Amino acid sequence: MSIVEHCVRVWSGGIAEGQQPVPALNPVPNKGLRIVRNWRWSMAGDDRRVRRTRRLLTEAFVALVLETGYERISVQDILDRADIGRSTFYAHFRDKQALLEACFDDMRDQLKAALDTMKPDVPTDPSGPASVLFAHAYQHRSVYKALCGKQGGTVVHRYLHRLIGDLLRPHLAAADSGLPADMVAEYYTSATLGLLIWWIDQGFRFGPARMAAMHHQLAAPGVIAALATGSRLPA
Repeated sequence: MSIVEHCVRVWSGGIAEGQQPVPALNPVPNKGLRIVRNWRWSMAGDDRRVRRTRRLLTEAFVALVLETGYERISVQDILDRADIGRSTFYAHFRDKQALLEACFDDMRDQLKAALDTMKPDVPTDPSGPASVLFAHAYQHRSVYKALCGKQGGTVVHRYLHRLIGDLLRPHLAAADSGLPADMVAEYYTSATLGLLIWWIDQGFRFGPARMAAMHHQLAAPGVIAALATGSRLPA
């Protein structure tokens, strides 16, 4: 066998003439795969711990608001009720205001999604955003009873007012009606929150669909007229 043929056989995995086959090495366990799997399991465990901690803090917060009112409770009160350390609390929330806002995160996302489906260039049904709000409140009655009822206080009401108004304002501005978007947003938000707080204080005596229908009956004529194109007011 020539030198060239010998090299080709070796490089291609063949065996040189006169050599014994080299026993195959046992495969080395894939340490990288084990690390990835362990990391995923660790992340799943961390996610469960995060959800559990946030749930305990939220439940303690809501219970305390119902008992004493939002303005009277402190972060230490929440820690004592939830049996959570101070450093753990601040790993999740900067203060009790941030904990309050977290209670409405999914409502904000649902309300934004509902507004995104509304076309600003035609008169729309103003009960759409209200329907989202009433449905969310009914689904989370204990949270809304604590935060939006009499014990919620002005801080909570101002936050909800700002949240809903900030979501509505760009949509109303895009409608290019004859009225200032800020004014229409203020009217709609105040009317909707007024009905929401009344409904909560009444013990949710009507279902969310009925509340949305009554809201529509009260608010639709004025808001639809304001959103209608061409309804210009004199300067």
